Amino acid sequence: MDRRKALRNMGLTLGYVVATPTLLSLVQSCKQEKAITWTPTFLSQDAGNALAHLVDIILPKTDTPSATEVNVHIFIDRFAQEVMEPEQQAIFKMSMGKFLEKALVDSKKETMAELEPADLEPILAKALKITKEEEINNMELISSYTEAIKEGKAAELDDELSRFAFANNHRGLTIWAYKSSEYVGENVLAYLPVPGEYISCGDLNELTQGKAWSI
Repeated sequence: MDRRKALRNMGLTLGYVVATPTLLSLVQSCKQEKAITWTPTFLSQDAGNALAHLVDIILPKTDTPSATEVNVHIFIDRFAQEVMEPEQQAIFKMSMGKFLEKALVDSKKETMAELEPADLEPILAKALKITKEEEINNMELISSYTEAIKEGKAAELDDELSRFAFANNHRGLTIWAYKSSEYVGENVLAYLPVPGEYISCGDLNELTQGKAWSI
C-alpha cells in the first residue's frame, strides 16, 4: 500500500488526549528548532538519533518530505517529555530500550551511536508482522501491564512483547506527528483555512480528492 495514501485516510487512533493549545505549542516549537542542531529533551542523544532513523523508516522521503524533514522526531521527543504521563514515559523508555538492545545484538554492534537504518528496519518489521489475533492478545497484555504500573504494582513485559509495544506506539506517533506538521496539513491533507459552504452528503473523492481533512 502507498504510505501516503494510507496517511491521507488515517484518523487519530492513539490513546492520548491532548488539548489543542498544547499540541499547537509543540508543533510551533518543533518548527523553530533546526533538526541538525537538535538535542533531545526526553531521550539520550544516541536514542534520539535512533528515533530519527526510525521515523524515516516509517515515512521516508518520496514525493513528500520524509518524517525528519518535518521534525517528527523532535515532536515525539517533546511530546514524551511534556505530555506523556509518568507511567507512559517509563513504558516508552523501557520498550525502546528493549528494541534497541535487540538491534545491537542482531547487528553485532556495541553502541547505539553505531546503529543505522539497516540495523533497525528488520527489528521494526518483525515486531509489527503479527496476526490480528496476536495483536489483540498483545494489546490486552500491554493494557494489563500499564494498569499495574499505574497502581504501583510489580509487572513485567517479556522482550518480544516490549518490542511490539514500542514498534506499535512508534508507528502511531510517527504518523500522528507527521499529520500534525504544517507542511503536511497544508500540502498533503485537504486544507481549507477559511471554512466555506457546508455540504453534508458530498462525495469525498469529489470534495477533497479522497484526502482526509487537515483541520
